[in-house]
Amino acid sequence: MARSVAAKKSVKPSKSSYVLDEQVGFILRQVWQRHSSIFSRDIGTNITPTQWAALSKLAETGPCSQNQLGRLTAMDVATIKGVIDRLTARGLTETSQDPEDGRRLLVSLTRAGQQLAEKVAPNALAITRETLAPLDAREREMLMALLNKLR
Repeated sequence: MARSVAAKKSVKPSKSSYVLDEQVGFILRQVWQRHSSIFSRDIGTNITPTQWAALSKLAETGPCSQNQLGRLTAMDVATIKGVIDRLTARGLTETSQDPEDGRRLLVSLTRAGQQLAEKVAPNALAITRETLAPLDAREREMLMALLNKLR
């Protein structure tokens, strides 16, 4: 006689020392999702977090190679290339030959990119404040110090 699907025994969860809700990666992903939601709602323009990272870093440092910008923004080669391609298509960044090394391209902000970076910076600061709002000043400082230690 064939056993029905309902008659199959279900597997009981084992008593495991691994609880997903207690894992740092899972918690960081949830915090990132919350921050990402706040970012999307409040950034004030149609720009992604990775695009903002590139724009704000270029505003901070000035022109640099695409590889260097990737390192400064913690993006791999393929990701930073896609980000710069999209920003360039929007007229926010441009590339030019490095006068010191003709094989290398420098990425820089256009006037429109610089204006957008200046316009959006206050929103970005407010997003950070809202992300950290559940913490008091001492907790915010401690969290940032601990996260920097984990980099």
